[in-house]
Amino acid sequence: MADGGQGLQAVTVTLLRPPFKALWRIRVTGLANLPASGGAILCGNHTAVFDSFFLPVVTPRPVSFVGKAEYMDDWKTRKLFPALGMIPIDRSGGDSAQEALDAAAGVLDAGHLFCIYPEGTRSRTGLLHKGHTGAARLAVRTGCPIIPFGMKGARSIQPPDQVMPRIFRPLEVHFGKPIHPATTDAITDQRLRLRQMTDEVMFEIRELSGQDYVNEYANKKAPVETAASAVIPSPGMPERRSSADVLKPSPA
Repeated sequence: MADGGQGLQAVTVTLLRPPFKALWRIRVTGLANLPASGGAILCGNHTAVFDSFFLPVVTPRPVSFVGKAEYMDDWKTRKLFPALGMIPIDRSGGDSAQEALDAAAGVLDAGHLFCIYPEGTRSRTGLLHKGHTGAARLAVRTGCPIIPFGMKGARSIQPPDQVMPRIFRPLEVHFGKPIHPATTDAITDQRLRLRQMTDEVMFEIRELSGQDYVNEYANKKAPVETAASAVIPSPGMPERRSSADVLKPSPA
């Protein structure tokens, strides 16, 4: 996104911030983990359309993100979402997706913040799903750190298929410590490196969001029995198997 787009987003967010703070009880932690300047990749859970409204509102710097191109066909979101920093991505074609990732790299190379939802889509169940490696690819390509974040309460504010959000409800946004791509430089197998970084990011998102994790992609139709057996309960719940065995990176 050009600097002009960043300026448009800054104006839009400035207008949205007061009503958002009045309509929802927003609590934010970990802002010190965001760099004051330079590119960084924000990676978080995605349970509601309004996630992409709340994140720019609570972030002190403009942040761009990818969104499905269908939003550009709807008059209600055609203007607003780009003003919030959205880069449209056509999920039906690989070339278009690559163009969107190239645009994201341009945002990072220009020293801006970029958000990507590693699950690839909204979680309609509220579970946290296995992450795709796009954020890790961007980190390795640009050298920018990944900042994991977890949102709590967005799904309660806007349940699946509900257009209008519920007001006067709490929302928490927690930013975690940066994950630097250089820490995986010793891994020569590129696929293993990207998967290890992605799993580490998902582990941190799980800790920050408090969600249960299921070791399946969100867009994969798995049998109910398989999905249930793959769930890793959140902290405080009885563990079926160790989250460290599934999510934490392997030793280099």
